[in-house]
Amino acid sequence: KVCTVIGFPLGANTKEVKVFETENAIKNGANEIDMVINIGLLKSQKYDLVKEEIQEIAKVCHDNGALLKVILENCLLTKEEIVKACELSDEAGADFVKTSTGFSTSGADADDVALMRKSVSDRVKVKASGGIRDYKKSLEMIEKGADRLGVSAGVNIYKESKSL
Repeated sequence: KVCTVIGFPLGANTKEVKVFETENAIKNGANEIDMVINIGLLKSQKYDLVKEEIQEIAKVCHDNGALLKVILENCLLTKEEIVKACELSDEAGADFVKTSTGFSTSGADADDVALMRKSVSDRVKVKASGGIRDYKKSLEMIEKGADRLGVSAGVNIYKESKSL
């Protein structure tokens, strides 16, 4: 599968730019889109605009057989904002909610993963990404509800798991 990110790093692009980025990425072979939620709109409590943006991008993805993961960048959000972002993503048709881009101050947090899992329906999957560098942390994320992990240390995690 080929995946790319749109709206990197803070999701501040306009909805129209994100839709174009999505269409262009899929046209060029992407099967999965990781969209950074518009953090500014979320923090401003402009929930209708956040949801509308996710809906439009989800439609483009689903009409073209691609998955949509909504990156929340949890380290920049309050717990209440994480819950709201999960609810909006679920209502708007996202396939996944994702902890982070790995760009900001921290990556995946196990308590945030558990909160995300509780805040979406069974239809929506949770991806933990950022800072997962060993087998123990990988297992912790899965136990807290992650359906998928984003890791750059995959080979080391695999080797560590085989040595146990």
